[in-house]
Amino acid sequence: MPSIISISTNAPPNTLNQDTTTEFARELFGESFQDIERLLTVFANGQIDERQFAVQMDWFKEDHSLKEKNDLYIELATKYGAEGIKKCLSNRLFLKEDVDVGDIEAIILVSSSGMATPSIDARIMNVLPFSAHTKRIPIWGLGCAGGAAGISRAYEYCRAYPESNVLVVCIELCSLTFQRNDRSKSNLVGTSLFADGIACALVSGDHSPMINKCAKSVRPVIRETMSTLMPDSEEVMGWDVRDTGLHVIFSRDIPSIIKKWLKPNVDQFLSQNKIESGQVDAFVAHPGGKKVLEAYEETLSISESMTAVSREVLKKHGNMSSPTVLYVLEEFMKKEMAPGSYGLMAALGPGFCSELVLLQWEGVH
Repeated sequence: MPSIISISTNAPPNTLNQDTTTEFARELFGESFQDIERLLTVFANGQIDERQFAVQMDWFKEDHSLKEKNDLYIELATKYGAEGIKKCLSNRLFLKEDVDVGDIEAIILVSSSGMATPSIDARIMNVLPFSAHTKRIPIWGLGCAGGAAGISRAYEYCRAYPESNVLVVCIELCSLTFQRNDRSKSNLVGTSLFADGIACALVSGDHSPMINKCAKSVRPVIRETMSTLMPDSEEVMGWDVRDTGLHVIFSRDIPSIIKKWLKPNVDQFLSQNKIESGQVDAFVAHPGGKKVLEAYEETLSISESMTAVSREVLKKHGNMSSPTVLYVLEEFMKKEMAPGSYGLMAALGPGFCSELVLLQWEGVH
């Protein structure tokens, strides 16, 4: 089974606390909502202390065309993506020695917060000395489910080519999609929740010599994955593409949908793998928001301790869309997990869809 050998996260440089963003939202949206103070409680109650952004606060105070936003997305996504890859391939927490980018067979580039053709992976290959024959697998449109889906696709690639090494690179610059003239409640909620982040994971097949470079005594092995689409649910989450750019679609029904739909999905996945929920030691959950985590706890009958790592990532970084679940995975990979421990990675995104990944920590021989 393919293994996750190394991982890195790369937060953009501009950190804003939630009090600052709340005051900004009060100034911007105050005239549009008579009940603005009640609505602003979404900032205070979201269990987010601070978030990181690719641009400074002043950028949000002016109008920007779609071209302006997207040009900046391409520039910064390429820069931060290359930095994240270098960090992952030289991370001494997980690797005894650096990995050469020339040893990477494929890049799975996950991003939904900007548009680029050629895609960002091609631009990164012009910055770092990858082989010209590296396979490029860009994935767009999976939003918050993208990080887990990227791991799933890397698993399948390495099952097919067990000597391979694949990079999963998640880059989301959600701040650059900000719509200052959109006075919808969805935009207000999005303003309270979303942030920017970059994460990179190195996945290697069974026959890759990369496993010998593991610095820790155990590493997570990917046992199985499952993708599920809810029919006719396009309006639950996603982008509304307009002349002014990408406008967030964020249904208030998401927590209730999770409660009704996720448990049968998870139960089926665990049953197929002959695992009971009580055997899961690490719940690697994408923290879509406070209510999403509460919905996980209620529908899966798990304690808050099982979502503690996800809550801490949400508190320090907000919802960064696709990279967020890899931020959570990194924290679990830093721990000394017992050999044989099971992990369940779960993320939900536009479609409406879920991506589940079964992990098991194994000793490095």
